[in-house]
Amino acid sequence: MAKAIFGYVGGLDPRLMAELQGLRRRVHELEIELSRARAVNEALAARVDVSDDLLALDAEPALT
Repeated sequence: MAKAIFGYVGGLDPRLMAELQGLRRRVHELEIELSRARAVNEALAARVDVSDDLLALDAEPALT
């Protein structure tokens, strides 16, 4: 039945298909960018020393 409806309507709109393809390409680009950002974040997190953060908490308060 669905094939009959598509045949009657004339098939898929080429403009719609082009837009869908562009959106899929953009999603793919964003997924790549997200994976790069996660990798950078993990690398930076690995370089942070937790003991440095704890020493900063125990330091004397700044003059007010």
